[in-house]
Amino acid sequence: MRADRLVATLLLMQTRGRVTAAEIAEELEVSVATARRDLEALSAAGVPVYPQPGRGGGWSLVGGARTDLTGLTGPEAQALFLLAGPSAAAVPEMKSALRKLVRALPQTFRADAQAAADAVVIDPARWGQRDKTRPGVVDLLQRAVVERRRVRLTYERAGKRTERMVDPWGLVDKDAIWYLIAGTDRGKRTFRVDRIVAAAATDETAHRPADFDLATAWEEVVGEMEQRRAAVAATVLIAPELLPVLRNQQGRHCEVDGPVEDGRIQVRVTAPTPRMIAQQLAGWGAEIEVLAPQSVRDELAILGAELVGRYRG
Repeated sequence: MRADRLVATLLLMQTRGRVTAAEIAEELEVSVATARRDLEALSAAGVPVYPQPGRGGGWSLVGGARTDLTGLTGPEAQALFLLAGPSAAAVPEMKSALRKLVRALPQTFRADAQAAADAVVIDPARWGQRDKTRPGVVDLLQRAVVERRRVRLTYERAGKRTERMVDPWGLVDKDAIWYLIAGTDRGKRTFRVDRIVAAAATDETAHRPADFDLATAWEEVVGEMEQRRAAVAATVLIAPELLPVLRNQQGRHCEVDGPVEDGRIQVRVTAPTPRMIAQQLAGWGAEIEVLAPQSVRDELAILGAELVGRYRG
């Protein structure tokens, strides 16, 4: 877009002090004639730029004038590049944007900003796990959210497919699993993006409530989900030195009650069903003791019997 080129041209002049049409053409990957027309357009629009003919000449901002398009302080620039830098390797558009932003920064900030961009590499895959592939439909949904366009999607859940028309409100990336929060004819709904079989943006304008806040909406979704996942609670005893391992394994579904008389630590482990708690704890063997409820103890006994029956002898 020409507006983007004009801004980029202005930033180049601001950064380098004096540039030629040929230098702008090479940097922005346009023809020299186009670069010259852009410079003339800036001058006609009242931007204080002027040409200096002759050897060593070029175009400059009058009196070294500056247009601060970033307004960033040094620490702010470093924070931005630390956050966005790791994404640049995977997203060409991000790499291009950071390169342009570096040129827009004052000279004293550039080295630190570039160092910040190169300081972190993000490896989202856990040890022993494959990297999760981002669903291709995410890009379509992102554009639909930004452009406020309704989306017709085919959604599959428990082997059943349904077709829905939704107003996309926002996307959430939770541990490389994507979710779409959208308005439907039944109100706000959350969809797992990897269950969307097909999606197509329409020309209809999407409605998004004026008071909708994506972060707040996601907090509500997380709260509801965690409440469902904590339907059953088991009281468990474990040695103090093993408690950090159990807490790391169970995350927010492990709450510490405190020590008991024999020195072990009493904790509460939660899950949607007694069977799921038993499955998560069976691998601990005799290193933990489940005190209650009886339903979890029964499931552990069943699992133990199944293992003995399978592997005895």
